[in-house]
Amino acid sequence: MAGSQTVARLVKRINIPLTATSPPGLIEADTVDPWRLSGKYALGWTYFCIILMVLVAITRVYHLWTDKIRQAMHKHEVEQYYGNYSPDQEYAMTNMQTSQGGDQFFPQQHEEKSIQLSRGQSHWSSIGAVNDTLALFRWIFYRPVPEIRWKKRTILSFPSLAVIAILTIALTFVTLYSFLPQPLFWQSIQYGSPPLAIRAGMIAVAMTPWIVATSMKANLISMITGIGHERLGVFHRWGGYLCLFLSLVHTVPFYIQPVWDDGGMEVFQKLFPGGSGVIYGTGIACLVPLGWLCVASLPFLRNLAYEVFVALHIPVSIAYVGLLFWHCHNYLTSWSYLWATVAIWVLSYFLRMFNLNWLKPWRNAWLIGDEAAITLMAENAIKVTIPTQMSWRPGQYVYLRMPGISIFENHPFTISSLCSEDFPSEYGDLYRDCVLVFRPFGGFTRRVLETAIDKGPFKTYRAYLEGPYGGMQRELAAFETVILIAGGSGITALVSQLLNLIKRMRDGKAVTKKIEVVWALKRLEAMDWFREELRICRDYAPPDTVTCQFYVTASKRQTKLGPGERAPRPISNVFHDKLDGFVAGIASKRNSVFIRDEAQGDIEREQELRAENEDAITSLPRAKHLQPRVLPPQPQTSFPPPPKKAMRENSLKKLEGRDKKPDDGSHAATHKFLSPNSGSTSKHREFHFPPPPPRPDGPHFNYAPSPRNSWQPSPRNSYIPDSKPVSQELSSSSLAPNYPQPPEQAHTRQKSADLHVQIPHSTISAPLPAASNFDFGFPSTPTEFQKNLMRFAFIGKKVKKEGWSTEYGRPDLGYMLKEMATGGEDGTGIFGRRTCVFVCGPPAMRVDVANTVARLQADIWGDDSKDEIFLHTENYAI
Repeated sequence: MAGSQTVARLVKRINIPLTATSPPGLIEADTVDPWRLSGKYALGWTYFCIILMVLVAITRVYHLWTDKIRQAMHKHEVEQYYGNYSPDQEYAMTNMQTSQGGDQFFPQQHEEKSIQLSRGQSHWSSIGAVNDTLALFRWIFYRPVPEIRWKKRTILSFPSLAVIAILTIALTFVTLYSFLPQPLFWQSIQYGSPPLAIRAGMIAVAMTPWIVATSMKANLISMITGIGHERLGVFHRWGGYLCLFLSLVHTVPFYIQPVWDDGGMEVFQKLFPGGSGVIYGTGIACLVPLGWLCVASLPFLRNLAYEVFVALHIPVSIAYVGLLFWHCHNYLTSWSYLWATVAIWVLSYFLRMFNLNWLKPWRNAWLIGDEAAITLMAENAIKVTIPTQMSWRPGQYVYLRMPGISIFENHPFTISSLCSEDFPSEYGDLYRDCVLVFRPFGGFTRRVLETAIDKGPFKTYRAYLEGPYGGMQRELAAFETVILIAGGSGITALVSQLLNLIKRMRDGKAVTKKIEVVWALKRLEAMDWFREELRICRDYAPPDTVTCQFYVTASKRQTKLGPGERAPRPISNVFHDKLDGFVAGIASKRNSVFIRDEAQGDIEREQELRAENEDAITSLPRAKHLQPRVLPPQPQTSFPPPPKKAMRENSLKKLEGRDKKPDDGSHAATHKFLSPNSGSTSKHREFHFPPPPPRPDGPHFNYAPSPRNSWQPSPRNSYIPDSKPVSQELSSSSLAPNYPQPPEQAHTRQKSADLHVQIPHSTISAPLPAASNFDFGFPSTPTEFQKNLMRFAFIGKKVKKEGWSTEYGRPDLGYMLKEMATGGEDGTGIFGRRTCVFVCGPPAMRVDVANTVARLQADIWGDDSKDEIFLHTENYAI
């Protein structure tokens, strides 16, 4: 009965009958822009968003199609080449000519040209008009908007130019859609609510489901467009600001033409009997939480108390949507959009459950999480190693929750390891080590550092992972030239991409011909974060494909920290004191007077100091051309398939070359590898990285499973401290199990176990270091005086850098990219037909790279040899 009365009142409110005596104002209100048809304004915003999403999806499909076509064509060409290739042709003897008549009796065939791979180039994988159009848009929208700074502080930062363009179009659309139709007000409030208020209110209600959708981690927009939720957050925030603007436009007309004037209250009481008696009360109740959500999300306020903002944001949002139900009263199509908002909310949380690694019953982490080990590295870096059954793509990130450190905090970190069978975990074949490397700045990361120092390296923690999310939607293997630029800890987003790209290049599945890596780091010790990964890239990358340039931007250590600094540096100070002691203390060390004073009459101590004084420590690092050239061992060109559980030992023997048989002089092995028709398929020729050697400071796990078919306990679970060294125990009995010594605690050791600073004795007769040592260019960190002296000591002819090099100072990325694009003798540089520039670093670095790449887009117009120059930035300031 109550429902029928509500429907009757609603019909009476919408359908006001017109008679011959109806005033002109009422006739205008019922015919020009009737209230019952105002739902079209909400539908207009929905169409606007759908059209925008479809355009982005079409662009994504085009890139996905062309990338897959190029890789597939290139893989087919490589397999066809190796299928027709015979190694006997290289060893066959050519015809010997004895006279001019040799050509008549022994006619020579024309020499076959070397194979020229098209790298997937065809009319199916490239459309010139589309490439020129995309280059034009990138030439405009790749340029970032400068920040407003005052005294080295950012006052106001802007989103990217593409986001600003979309927001400007959206603001123009809703403004014109609200103010352009006439009239804005009726002749009297008796004839209905102001049309301007109704239009703005319906558009604001229609924006609610889109605002909620762009805020969810798992949403349909990301699935359709390929844009991760971390990049959709800018539309969520600015969409809220736009909704607040429309809500104010909806509110103000009701105070310009209030309901209590011109007899409007009498009409209001007749149409809405039994009301609350508070005029505009429900509207104000909705406007208050919306205003708080928008004001609290301002960057300078949000950064003051971020955890409080996150804790209150979702409850206030739920209250806002609930109050909207109360305010709209199911008029027009308002509740349809509100119910769509609830459906999107529920669906997103349901999809998010599939990204929670600890909510999957078929995995061992169900409800209890995974075990995590924390390792402290050079420069106060923190490495969290989590053996997990989760899989991920290169460049993706996960949300990490560690209740042992903070119960409620959940923070995103980029995965720096490669999810591949080439890097197995100690937990077994079904696990992969998810490695997270980051630096402590404050909050959760600061507590991780403090807890690791307090608990020591043998303490493990429970880790609850959510993800993976994000990642680069386009594949680097589809570009001929890939330029990877990192600043500081931004290298974590590039390492897995680099390893995966090299692996695909060795398999013939990547179109890439050249990789340029530029890493700007504060101090040389930061290379220890990914020393093993860089060594693998250097040793196993195809010849002349990878060039790495390291720029050390600050060689002077920082011993004192001010109150405004982000994090303490207890470990780094100890390491720097030891490292700089080789160079900074040379003068006092070589002075005989200081030696006598240091010995204080002790003859043996004086002899030790004088023997130490006789070393050949040089005050400056040797020039690059004077360093001994260390050639890495020739990498293997074929590797067996991934080892099975029962074949792991045999597979390791094959990788180490311990099962080689005497050469019989034939090319059977070469035929077997190069000829796919000889019984081996392409999957058996897949490249695999060798197993990495164990690190002395590797992660320690308390619950790693014991090895199968082995009587000794797992070394991770069986450390028993004893006063007798382990090496003496093993020497006494050859049958004793091989217990490794526990790694020294990172926060107590005096020097990193992996960074061995080698001091050469001479520039000519110095013995060559072992191939396993990774020499990045300089034996130690120079002082400020030495760094300045080096800039003028080796001034000569400018030569293009090749291979791996280390320099001191900040790189001029804009100039470097121009040289890569237009340098060389022919003026074409190293840029291929398709080039990808991947940058992850501080805002200043991203701005320089983005401006340069935007200007380089002009090279694509009218040049048939170039299709695109694509820019991908991580952690862009949105």
